[in-house]
Amino acid sequence: MAGKSVLIRNAEIYTPYEHIRRGFILVEEGVIKAIGKESYSGSRNGLEEIDLDGRIIGPGLIDTHIHGLYGYDTMDARQESFIEMSRILPRYGVTSFIPSTVTSPHEILLNVSKAFKTAYDAWNPSMGARLLGLHLEGPYINVEKAGAQNKEFIRKPSIEEFMQYYEESGRLIREITVAPEIEGALEFIRHVSSLGVVVQIGHTNATYEEALNGVLAGARKATHLFNGMRGIHHREPGVVVALMSSKSVFLELITDFIHVRPEMIRFVIDYAGVDRITMITDAISATGLQDGEYELGGLKIIVRNGVSRLANTGGLAGSTLTMDRGFRNVVSLGYSVGEAFAMASTNPARAVHADKDPGIGMLKPGFKADMVVLNDRLEVVATIIKGHIVYSR
Repeated sequence: MAGKSVLIRNAEIYTPYEHIRRGFILVEEGVIKAIGKESYSGSRNGLEEIDLDGRIIGPGLIDTHIHGLYGYDTMDARQESFIEMSRILPRYGVTSFIPSTVTSPHEILLNVSKAFKTAYDAWNPSMGARLLGLHLEGPYINVEKAGAQNKEFIRKPSIEEFMQYYEESGRLIREITVAPEIEGALEFIRHVSSLGVVVQIGHTNATYEEALNGVLAGARKATHLFNGMRGIHHREPGVVVALMSSKSVFLELITDFIHVRPEMIRFVIDYAGVDRITMITDAISATGLQDGEYELGGLKIIVRNGVSRLANTGGLAGSTLTMDRGFRNVVSLGYSVGEAFAMASTNPARAVHADKDPGIGMLKPGFKADMVVLNDRLEVVATIIKGHIVYSR
């Protein structure tokens, strides 16, 4: 499909803000040219036509927080691992992703940054999900809320150290998770935000005021809300309430119903609004594989019944969630398909400034033709990236 003019017709379209029944999408050179509510009336000369027979089509799912799957891990620090993640993810409807690191020694993070750049430079749409950038989850976090991060390598924020990662990655670091209460964090947040890097607040024991100071310094996203954070108390609202109350902040939610109970997911969405929620997986290399023993950042992980936990403490350690399953979970809570697309596609793109020139995350003329086709059970039927079918079943 890439490089061709393609007419997708008889589609149940979610833009996601509009719901068009039996509409059409015209794609030219991998970019959406037109979307219509009626049958296409233009010339069909040279058009490749695809009849979706009433199936759902919406913007491709975007996972902005994923550590790995099928045995591949960001921390492998190999071009092959990033490319294989790209190749596998479209079967779950994912058209773009941001691989995430864990807290590690300096040299390892340098090697990951270098490997990511080589993968980014080698990628093309026929390979699979596009690489949006790299997410450093740490190492500048609070040891008291390390979770599945290796405490041995947690350290104070260093602009000099970060700039080495930034340059080695080809300036492709798109996000970084920081605890705003630790020494030097606010100056660090101000600096990296000025570079256009999205600062997330996470793995933090921040008070309500400390978290707000982080937002004022430039943080604009919460790393897997509730998890790895000080809890809510009626006399100390803490970081969670601060982030939920800050309307400029996007809120990551792991929608596996394990990390956050369904009732709390519904509460956050209803309180903060659909437009601030970004669904993520936080998936680890065990995703798509059998139960057993695995590793995350040098820590031993045991997966039982699909739930990943630290071997030594039993604490949750990432997930084995896929974006399509998280999408269906959100719809099962009573939210519309369009709202689910907003939380799984549009908002993730907006949160990392990937919705412009030309953007992703919406079906709109001028946007890249990154789309997912679902059946009436919301299962992935096909995934399209820049007008190229990279997965179908």
